[in-house]
Amino acid sequence: MIIDDIVAKIDEGGSNSYFAFETFIINLLKHHLALQKKPLLITEWQDHLGDALAPEGIDGFEGPVVFEIKLNLESSRKKFIDAQISRFIDYNKINYSEARPKNLIFISAKPLSKEFRSIMPAGFQVSADYYVGITYWGPEDINKIVSQHRAKTTEIVNNLFSLRIEATVTKKASSWNAERAGILAKLKESYNRGQFTLFLGAGVSSSAGMPSWDNLLNSLFVAYLTREFDKDKAIDGSDISELVSRLNKVSESSALMGARYLRKGLAGNSAETHSFVDAITKSLYELRSKDLSTDSRLLKAIAATCMPRRTGARVRSVVNYNFDDLLEKQLAKTGIAHRSVYTETEIYDPDELPVYHVHGFLPEDRSKYSALENSTLVFSEEGYHHIYTNAYHWSNLVQLNCLRENSCLMIGLSMTDPNLRRLMDISARSLEQKKHFAFMKRLSIDDFCYDITESGKKAAIRNIDGAEKFLDTHHALNESLMRELGVTILWYEGYDEIPEILEELIK
Repeated sequence: MIIDDIVAKIDEGGSNSYFAFETFIINLLKHHLALQKKPLLITEWQDHLGDALAPEGIDGFEGPVVFEIKLNLESSRKKFIDAQISRFIDYNKINYSEARPKNLIFISAKPLSKEFRSIMPAGFQVSADYYVGITYWGPEDINKIVSQHRAKTTEIVNNLFSLRIEATVTKKASSWNAERAGILAKLKESYNRGQFTLFLGAGVSSSAGMPSWDNLLNSLFVAYLTREFDKDKAIDGSDISELVSRLNKVSESSALMGARYLRKGLAGNSAETHSFVDAITKSLYELRSKDLSTDSRLLKAIAATCMPRRTGARVRSVVNYNFDDLLEKQLAKTGIAHRSVYTETEIYDPDELPVYHVHGFLPEDRSKYSALENSTLVFSEEGYHHIYTNAYHWSNLVQLNCLRENSCLMIGLSMTDPNLRRLMDISARSLEQKKHFAFMKRLSIDDFCYDITESGKKAAIRNIDGAEKFLDTHHALNESLMRELGVTILWYEGYDEIPEILEELIK
């Protein structure tokens, strides 16, 4: 088996191919070095340089040797190489040690032309007494190692998935807080470049007291059943609320199915949906918790990231999965020109920030907007199926374009929506490296192992040490799965950390 056959077998396009090739190369090098009784260390970009390190060298290369793996190095051209050299120099200024790398080897799955090799640097001077040599390995160079270990090569290729899982599970636990500092630096770099989109989910609106999906459905069930049982003296309003709450607790029926049922009931037998939309809008704003301000710290921080700078706007667009107009109100207070886009015919000026309501738009004051009836409301199964099965629906095209053209930051999203994950998977096929970021809540050991009862904190898990190891693995697997979609996770434990990070981002 030669490297061309291997690449052809694993090349699905995008980050999946890259990670499969990286797994193959690392395991091949590990076996090759083990026979020489030399170690191979796996590195992470947040803390180290390159993808792997051979501290005692490899073959004729004096160690330490840093390996940087790419699926198609030539397509990156000199810009990528120069960026890696610059990062190498900066890293060594901060992390000076006697065991400084002497060689940097770039490995490419795709062929490297003679022209490419002739114009690429053969090394660089870090300081007066420190020089690093650069070598470029293409398929023919990898084949020299493959030919020495044909049986092992076949074994690795046939077990790539399990090897990737094994690498994730056995990864040394590190401080996620320390790693987050490196991720935030990369996030700030992406934000400052200006090609940036915010993806906003329910967590953003809930920071201002908006009801959860379950609470909204509960309210609509009550509204519908109150109307149906209005003349039935055996059941009054309080009974209905209690019965609906109990049904929601014990029933495993899909929320989307429940919404479909509600739509049929609230809209009656006619094709008109005005009553359904009115009922949702009324419940949406009436159920908002008045204990929380609509000027939540999170909404203020999001609006601040959208403020144009002297050199231009950093955030080019917002994809909003929420029905409400809380962000629009905050943008108006901040003086940011914007346009709510909820149909494919909506047009905005170049100076306006487009806020795409891809799941529908239900502003509190509907008189300020036109053609709201043309918005596709993704509340019930019908709306979801309409968008999911229509690849060219405007909302799908908007999301896909943002994911392909910009770096995106997901805020308040659970990342479980199958349509969003499908679109992220499509966009990731054209990416080798991840360029998107998502805030995700990290399970703390206290939340996982203990229940809070009236009598105090009660242990729910006996083996605390085992639970800690399990959570480390759980979080690492989540990172790995999101990485395949081109996303880096920004972990947080408390919701207040999100606005703090956004405020730091714009300094």
